[in-house]
Amino acid sequence: MIVEQIWTGNAYRNFNYLIVCPDSGEALAIDPLDHEKCLARARDNGWEITQVLNTHEHGDHTGGNKAVIAATQARLLAHKNAKNSIDGIDVGLGAGDVVKVGSSVELLVLDTPGHTMSHVCLLSQTDTQALFSGDTLFNAGAGNCHNGGHPSELYDTFADQLAKLPDSTQLYPGHDYITNNLQFALDREPDNQRARDLLAELEQIHDPDNAMVTTLVLEKEVNSFFRLTSPSVIAGLREAFPELPDEPSPREVFVKLRELRNSW
Repeated sequence: MIVEQIWTGNAYRNFNYLIVCPDSGEALAIDPLDHEKCLARARDNGWEITQVLNTHEHGDHTGGNKAVIAATQARLLAHKNAKNSIDGIDVGLGAGDVVKVGSSVELLVLDTPGHTMSHVCLLSQTDTQALFSGDTLFNAGAGNCHNGGHPSELYDTFADQLAKLPDSTQLYPGHDYITNNLQFALDREPDNQRARDLLAELEQIHDPDNAMVTTLVLEKEVNSFFRLTSPSVIAGLREAFPELPDEPSPREVFVKLRELRNSW
């Protein structure tokens, strides 16, 4: 499996992806907002885009669909419940479905509500798995729930699905927010030395055109939304939310973290 991460350089800091079968050259375009870059990258490498997949219905993820499909006649895949919010879906996806690309690539569909209620992530069926997480999980952060989502549902997605993936799983999110997210993580957990070291490193070398690929084990070390039992995280939350119980549940911590992140 070839993973081509395409940095759009736009104001929303989107990443687009081409997932390519090395045997056939067939490619799946994930959220190809920058259709010109996606089509050019495929053309330059001799790849054929045969499928487009939207992780969810927001315009910064669906906005390139028509141009890519017009140029390639690709089929459009998205969550089965997004048919009223994404035009022209050919294949509706649900949990447990497998998206095949060419002859050798298989991607397991995860139904991951929270950012929106019609969101999917893709998990590669490879020795070292890769998660294409859209706007559900970011490097050192979690998606917002402003436009059709809910933080409690997002917590369920994190706790019941993402946290249970292998620690070696590589993360490919829909946006480049890593440095800002690490700053938030340190605001919430000032004694997290791993997050502090990572931020210092990235302040020297970060280049979205050649972005760092984190793993789940690193996310669990630096991402506040996985660190729901950290005494420092809870103590800081209590300063912002004095009504927090003495021993808050992970769900309560997650929801309050998401509330703080909304205005941070």
